Amino acid sequence: MRQELRVSAWVSGLLVALFAVILVSAAMGPVRIDPLTVAKILLEHTLVVPSDVSLQLQSASIPFLNAGVPVPNIDVSVRPLLAFDVPATSETIVFKLRLPRILLGAVVGFALAAAGTVMQGFFRNPMADPSIVGVSSGAALGAVATIAFPLAIPFGLQAAAFAGALVTAFAVYVLATENGRTPVATLLLAGVAVQTFLGAVISYTLLQSGDGLREAVFWLMGHLHASTWASVTVTIPFVGLGVAILFAYTSDLNILLMGEEDAHSLGVEVERTKRILLAVASIVTAAAVAVSGVIGFVGLIVPHVMRLLVGPDHRILLPTSAIAGSVFLVATDTVARAGAAELPVGIVTAALGAPFFLYLLRRREVHRL
Repeated sequence: MRQELRVSAWVSGLLVALFAVILVSAAMGPVRIDPLTVAKILLEHTLVVPSDVSLQLQSASIPFLNAGVPVPNIDVSVRPLLAFDVPATSETIVFKLRLPRILLGAVVGFALAAAGTVMQGFFRNPMADPSIVGVSSGAALGAVATIAFPLAIPFGLQAAAFAGALVTAFAVYVLATENGRTPVATLLLAGVAVQTFLGAVISYTLLQSGDGLREAVFWLMGHLHASTWASVTVTIPFVGLGVAILFAYTSDLNILLMGEEDAHSLGVEVERTKRILLAVASIVTAAAVAVSGVIGFVGLIVPHVMRLLVGPDHRILLPTSAIAGSVFLVATDTVARAGAAELPVGIVTAALGAPFFLYLLRRREVHRL
């Protein structure tokens, strides 16, 4: 009971912090909006109930075939429980322009921090982050290839980045697996080697990108400027379901920190648990990187900070780190777009994260897991 109360207290406090950061972020921009007005808009659009449900058949085209197939489409209409008298211009700016970017930042931060927490525990390495098995490099190659050779890759940039991330993670796993066992050290080295190789391929692809070089470099820096409601709704199921699965394995992750032999003697199916943790953490990371580019330090710094505050127990460390990742990325993205010229958010996270990580390193805090 005491553990549950502690988790509830930390999660509740971080959710309040997240709501406050979202409120401030939505109020800031070229057109300043009163935070009270923002709060009314948020309440009006979040406290809703279904008012009508209809089922329609729509035609969906089949790639490479000049044909369509009917697919069912469920249209759910909703109505707000509360109605406030707010300016229409403010409502448009907040709900249609700023809120998709803010929520996508929250989802991406949630995903990266959760995956970083699992990777650090999985590898028992304080330097591990979500990209350690080459997920980010694979996504970057997929995105840059789509920009450089748009005719050769008919799918969208986000789909190519997602596929590149998963293919790379699977390749690293296959390279590191022998006789049904996947040693963590071999997996780590295989990830580093594949990242280095993909880095060279990405550099070559950038040289061939021509007029798309600026777009490709901007994507590699990490960004949220092109966020849409479609990106939010597509990313949430992958991240939500993935983090829920990871949370179910937090007790096993705690035992794995004792060593694989001890974990096996305590009843943990080590290889099966490792495969699930690696696969799900890779999918969560791929979903985030595909819509935001490569944003560094969120999955490295946030778990360390939360470990100092709540301790190493993954049953509380994982959910708190995930929410803290949302707070961190929404706050840094607000800083990134607050100046006269907008910056890629990856620059801001690196500028804030690197000095703080060095501070932790000097205090030897990063040696503790």
